[in-house]
Amino acid sequence: VQLQACGGGLVRAWGSLRLSCAASTRIIGIKAMRWYRQAPGKEREWVAALMPNGSNNYADFVKGRFNISRDRAKKTVYLQMNSLESRDTAVYYCNIDTVYGNNWGQGTLVTVSS
Repeated sequence: VQLQACGGGLVRAWGSLRLSCAASTRIIGIKAMRWYRQAPGKEREWVAALMPNGSNNYADFVKGRFNISRDRAKKTVYLQMNSLESRDTAVYYCNIDTVYGNNWGQGTLVTVSS
């Protein structure tokens, strides 16, 4: 399975972006779909998670601003990011955790200018 992440770019503070993570094939045995990010000079950190039953949860620093969702037909997971702040600048990675293993996208860069 290959995951293609896209949607990153340069945006001004308080702006919005929607990231997409498209799978090359239908994925079975999904345990969770997650987004992570890694800011320059920092460790990768978890951002949001979506479970197969539709439940979701978010890191405190994005609650109320970000929303994770999926389109089953398009085999795509999204991260809608609103009210972006400079601290959100990072490379964002999608992750699909399955009973067979972990799958990572290649990352997409989000730069928020103040």
